[in-house]
Amino acid sequence: MSFRLLANSHRLMLLKPRNRLNQMASHFSSGSGISLAELPKSNTFTSKLPADPAFETPESSHNAPRETLGPRMVKGALFTYVRPEQAEGSELLSVSSKAMQDLGLKAGEERTSQFKALVAGNEIWWNEEQGGIYPWAQCYGGWQFGSWAGQLGDGRAISLFECTNPQTNTRYELQLKGAGRTPYSRFADGKAVLRSSIREFVVSEALNALGIPTTRALSLTSVPNAKVLRERLEPGAIVARFAESWLRIGTFDLLRVRGDRELMRQLATYVAEDVFGGWDTLPAIVSLRDQLSSAEVDSPARGISSDKVQEHQDVQENRFARLYREIARRNAKTVAAWQAYGFMNGVLNTDNTSIYGLSLDYGPFAFMDNFDPAYTPNHDDHMLRYSYRNQPSIIWWNLVRLGESFGELIGAGSRVDDESFVKDGVSETLEPELIKRAENIIERTGEEFRAVFLNEYKRLMSQRLGLKTQVESDFQTLFSEMLDTLEALELDFNHFFRRLSGISLSQLETEASRKEVASIFYHAEGFGGIGYTDDTARDRIAKWLDSWRARVLEDWGSGADEQRQTAMKSVNPNFVPRGWILDEVIERVERKGDREILDRIMAMSLDPFKDQWGVHKEEEERFCGDVPKYKRAMMCSCSS
Repeated sequence: MSFRLLANSHRLMLLKPRNRLNQMASHFSSGSGISLAELPKSNTFTSKLPADPAFETPESSHNAPRETLGPRMVKGALFTYVRPEQAEGSELLSVSSKAMQDLGLKAGEERTSQFKALVAGNEIWWNEEQGGIYPWAQCYGGWQFGSWAGQLGDGRAISLFECTNPQTNTRYELQLKGAGRTPYSRFADGKAVLRSSIREFVVSEALNALGIPTTRALSLTSVPNAKVLRERLEPGAIVARFAESWLRIGTFDLLRVRGDRELMRQLATYVAEDVFGGWDTLPAIVSLRDQLSSAEVDSPARGISSDKVQEHQDVQENRFARLYREIARRNAKTVAAWQAYGFMNGVLNTDNTSIYGLSLDYGPFAFMDNFDPAYTPNHDDHMLRYSYRNQPSIIWWNLVRLGESFGELIGAGSRVDDESFVKDGVSETLEPELIKRAENIIERTGEEFRAVFLNEYKRLMSQRLGLKTQVESDFQTLFSEMLDTLEALELDFNHFFRRLSGISLSQLETEASRKEVASIFYHAEGFGGIGYTDDTARDRIAKWLDSWRARVLEDWGSGADEQRQTAMKSVNPNFVPRGWILDEVIERVERKGDREILDRIMAMSLDPFKDQWGVHKEEEERFCGDVPKYKRAMMCSCSS
């Protein structure tokens, strides 16, 4: 099967990088963007890290029969050169306009034959005569549901190239999910089903619109001729997705289990220098103190004393310890955003946990309907390991596994670059010192993770409640009591914030008026829970509204209600792609051939704070309205 070089790419690759970026940036002066062929491309990952020894060059992989690139063990490497399988009869179903913009592509480029061929995996940026950038699949392992799973890797994802937006200078790695078998497919077929692809396509862009760090989705392509066997025979699809990095904690897990010290150091250095932009960008040793005010440090609720902070500063941290802390901080902020917006990943294995701190690999994810801290959207998660309440602790559990992988590097302290250590590792005499230092750094990083998580969670929750300042009592009086009330009365999590955004303080001046307003948070059939009457339910909500009103008046005064409502609506979405909505979209696309619904759902996902979108009023109101009673808290499988 031949692949042809996309037009004009070879000429552009010969330009000097600085000149290329300058030329490309000029296209943005009028906001026009650039073409796919003009988009600056690179392959930093494959040029700086070791390839699969069985296919060390693009030529060796390209000349091999496609079936020989299937499942096997790969050692001493971080990727395999592998081309996508041809997708016959493919159809481009939908494109994210925001993703196009963020990549730097001009509007209308998605209608070109080059674009459609690229995102279907039918063309690549390489040929034997002129070279170019050859696709690859990553090698990694992972802890799955607390057990070591061995080598995993990109079993159905193939990266095409890295590309840089000339205006923002942000580099992304563009990848196809569902593009065919790789050495990491194990017993699978390397394909993706349409339903799971629709789910990932929509939620990737929805989370980004909410401000939650995430991998992104550029396009969704149907491959109807690829019949994929999961729970049933289903139509196939390909999602073109992109991220600043696709590296995972599981990438380091595999190297540790295999004892590959040299590659561990090489990969950690690559992450610091080529993913995060240099060692100088990593946090300084005093960052824990910087994260907390003196009052917060000494607060018993924090559990972090001034002595602890000093101990943290006394630990001898080298650059790899700082790298570890940066990864922990990024993931702390991301899981704080999940908790604040009621999002659950569903499968937080270490191979699904991003080094860059991105929401990653969407399987049985969900947004919270009725608030239930024990809810997990994964029907295979019988122990509730990845439930809503457990997400912060699970992310930290994964980060401890990363700390174990980094143990030698962070434990070595100032000896990390000694020739004897680099060559032979730690000596028996220094082993106790190294282990103690590594354990201390992991422990201190845990304290920092907790501090960053709590600070970010309080910041986001304060915003969602329309507060401009934070006081210590907010956590208990407002946050905790609100969540307890939602759980007790079985009320909808995101609807609560959005409906609260539209309430004026004048409606809450008396107890009677507050009790009258309380029912705005009910479902169509009323409230739920056990042991409550309508009167006692209203009383509990009204009591909370009284506390909230007092705090809003502290922050805004009595004459800024309209501004406060506007601020709240800008952070509390009117629309989130809930499970029942996505199920309906999947049904309409797969069974009824309704293509337009995808673009409408994407428009709502890209601009979730609007009151209305003006395209299909009845549908918009239904999707933003009450969740049907028997479609709340839906669950699905890992293949979703």
